[in-house]
Amino acid sequence: MSVIRGFQSSGWKYARALLLAAVVAGGPAAAAGPPDGPFTAESKLDKAQAGFYRLRIGKIDVTALSDGSGGFFVLDVLAKPKKAEAEKLMAESWVKQPVDASVNAFLIELPGHTILVDAGTGDLLGPKLAKVPDSLRASGVKPEDVTDILVTHIHPDHTGGLMIGGKMVFPNSTVHVNKRELDFWTDTATGKNYPESTKGFYKQVGPTVGPYVAAGHAKTFEGATELFPGIRTLPAYGHTPGHTYYVLEDGGEKLVFMGDTIHAPDAQFDAPDITIEFDVDQKQAAATRKKAFDDAARNGYFVALDHMYFPGIGRLRKESVGYRWLTIPYVNDAKKR
Repeated sequence: MSVIRGFQSSGWKYARALLLAAVVAGGPAAAAGPPDGPFTAESKLDKAQAGFYRLRIGKIDVTALSDGSGGFFVLDVLAKPKKAEAEKLMAESWVKQPVDASVNAFLIELPGHTILVDAGTGDLLGPKLAKVPDSLRASGVKPEDVTDILVTHIHPDHTGGLMIGGKMVFPNSTVHVNKRELDFWTDTATGKNYPESTKGFYKQVGPTVGPYVAAGHAKTFEGATELFPGIRTLPAYGHTPGHTYYVLEDGGEKLVFMGDTIHAPDAQFDAPDITIEFDVDQKQAAATRKKAFDDAARNGYFVALDHMYFPGIGRLRKESVGYRWLTIPYVNDAKKR
């Protein structure tokens, strides 16, 4: 806790370091982006979309929540050895950058617990995002009603939304995070040994996660464990040292919240060995993705991804090369009252 308290709030300048100077470095494409952020300055829409989508796993209500989206120069931050392959795959799907990158969070409603999986970006990544609180309210849940937050990993687009304007967005919540993850991101001495694309992430832990730790609203776990009836953790290390999946099961149905298993959905399903510069361990991140995709495709359960196009929930099917994403069917069959 003392390490977290020692951090100083760094605001937007550190968020820019995370999602990378490469985004604005050189070339006419980069010039389309803002001088201080990862997303394009212009918005495609001038009115907000509906920011939530409901479903059920067994009898458990789950809601996908949009934190927003933005035009993102994803090729600029993919690991160099596979960048050309990713560009080719994207072109085959008529996708070019900037891609419309989504940031998603998810709500699980259990008896006695209103549980958020990740919290969005908050103040850290610009005005197109930070929509999780609005999406929550639109779905009928106030941020104050959230009792627990399951953190897949400590990156600004997953924990930045814990704090907005210097205030706790979820003051009645307990933040659950893998101990390995929290230890890694609060060890500033270790952080000095990493490249800038990773080093910048250390600066945002104090201002976002820190207040919850200081208030006694944070709880760590280790490895695979059951947190609530029907919800267990599943280690998925590589993208970060403590990156964790959350598995929800009820009535013979299953949904696995996979956090940052993908960042470039138009390329990484076809070629799961494509990695991103933010992966702390590139080799392990690729191996974790392949293992997760194999298991999901073999067993047919739903997966939820924080950077898949909203609502970010679907199934996977194994192809001769790579995998195919099968998005969840849109259901709107509630009877009118």
